[in-house]
Amino acid sequence: MPNSTITHAKPTPAPGQTRYLHEQITSWFADNARELPWRAPQCSPWGIMVSEFMLQQTPVVRVLPVWEQWMQRWPTPAALAAEPSGEALRAWGRLGYPRRALRLHAAAATIVDRHGGQVPDTREELLQLPGVGTYTAAAIASFAFERPETVVDTNIRRVHARAATGNALPAPSLTSAEMKLAAALMPGRETKAWNAAVMELGALVCTARSPKCGSCPVQEQCAWVAAGQPEPHYVPKGQAWAGTDRQVRGAMMAVLREAETPVLREVLLGTVDVVDHGTGHAVHLTKLRSLGASDEQLARSLDGLLADGLAETAGSGVRLPN
Repeated sequence: MPNSTITHAKPTPAPGQTRYLHEQITSWFADNARELPWRAPQCSPWGIMVSEFMLQQTPVVRVLPVWEQWMQRWPTPAALAAEPSGEALRAWGRLGYPRRALRLHAAAATIVDRHGGQVPDTREELLQLPGVGTYTAAAIASFAFERPETVVDTNIRRVHARAATGNALPAPSLTSAEMKLAAALMPGRETKAWNAAVMELGALVCTARSPKCGSCPVQEQCAWVAAGQPEPHYVPKGQAWAGTDRQVRGAMMAVLREAETPVLREVLLGTVDVVDHGTGHAVHLTKLRSLGASDEQLARSLDGLLADGLAETAGSGVRLPN
């Protein structure tokens, strides 16, 4: 049985190993990269920015159709900013974490107000936009403008942990040591290709649960493989969903997205019978009812949606923000 201890490899690989990683991983990426629309040469910085918001904690397969519909409807920040934030929430569909849609809408408005409708091209300016944190700013600057930024997401951290330090998984949360390692591994040029390549390797080959080491371009010099593929030094905790407020809030949001008129609060709380609010509304309301949430949880979840700006009161009903 493999050990589960932490491997204390040198935090910075030797120059020869760094060159090897650069050459092998970028070459692999050139031959195996998925053709994603936000990677196309003609994709605008705005399209890349939208993809980065949507891809946070969401698989590519779920993002693709929503991204394509979004870009057809709102090909520029100005197009999105001109519509109510509720339309952004409606178009967000079932991607989850809908506050990202509100923040993207707010970012679009800021781009119009402060940047003439053009996505800013530096990390510092990007960080001033609503919803843009350290990772997102670096990713947009790198992928949209080819700035030499160090991009570090979960996939990249996992590749670095295995290839350079010999650990099965990165730390539970991003550490300064990981950032130093990522910066040390950055090439002197072609940084955009390197960031994208390592991210893709983590997504397709160096996966968390079932890594395909036999297909890995750096298997021969992978510190984790050399150490005998030790087990993770901690047990990752999955995020609960069934029975949580998040699940109830998501079900309520589905009802509001489908409703053509405000939905009575009492309907959402299950204290009165279903009222017809448009095609599809009753289906999602039935799903909400099927969760079996308590009166207290329903009230708490609805109040949370209102407090977070994901819904608003309209007369005696509730609707998406207008």
